[in-house]
Amino acid sequence: MGSASTGLEAFTLPEFKLTEPPNPNFKIGQKVETTEEGKAWLEGEKAGWTQLKPDDVESWQLYKLMISGITPRPVAFVSSISDTGDENLALFSWFNMVTHSPPLVSIAVSSPGVGKDGLKDTAYNIRATKQFTVSIISEPWVQNANVCSVDAPSDVNEWLISGLTKAPSIHVKPARVKESAFSMECELFQDTDIFHPATGERTSTLILGLVKYFHIRTDMLNERGTVDPAKFMPVGRMGDIMYGSLRGGYRISRPVWKVDGETIREFIKTAEGSEVEVAAIPKETIQ
Repeated sequence: MGSASTGLEAFTLPEFKLTEPPNPNFKIGQKVETTEEGKAWLEGEKAGWTQLKPDDVESWQLYKLMISGITPRPVAFVSSISDTGDENLALFSWFNMVTHSPPLVSIAVSSPGVGKDGLKDTAYNIRATKQFTVSIISEPWVQNANVCSVDAPSDVNEWLISGLTKAPSIHVKPARVKESAFSMECELFQDTDIFHPATGERTSTLILGLVKYFHIRTDMLNERGTVDPAKFMPVGRMGDIMYGSLRGGYRISRPVWKVDGETIREFIKTAEGSEVEVAAIPKETIQ
């Protein structure tokens, strides 16, 4: 049963199902409209297009649009310590891996213009100490993590209000989150302030972290030595204040030239000489 006050269904842990991909019989060069699902998807284009120029839109509108359109986004749960020993725990959905060699992750931290050097605590701490940890959030404790998104003063202990547990790191001073089944100890690799080209205002700081240690709960690993998504239950950020979870998945093999090269060449040979179709998109404006 759900809650009468919210009108929503009660939460249940997701059952991860591995299915076939949407089009199991896909061929090189196949058009989207050749499947029923693809045809239905393209029908939506009849409603037209909304187009906008960023310079003509308020910053808050761009924010709302981008976080709803660029989804799902992985969430970094970052633990850091200031140069005076103050601990901080915060969430960032402008986060991703950059490369595996060397192992780098990226975090973009907005600049509020207040605080130490006009930076949020996380950016200031990482610049000052060159160390931080990133813990990936799983569904059973997402609300514990979400508490740390509060815009609290620097003296508020996010660890305490989250109910989460500190676990000692090996290489860096900031603790990792014990409840996280996948966490990383990081050193500052590079940091870059982002300035708005029109106003010159610093709007955010891009941080690249070099992973020095991984901590993975053994029960999360499958027989191939990789993380099992069904057990891991990671959450991602959607638009607004919404989180998303894994309700299912499908594997799509990457083309391998040694295997698929001849097929690809045959398709190119057949299609050669024909013009690439470019759809005419009528210009409309955002309301």
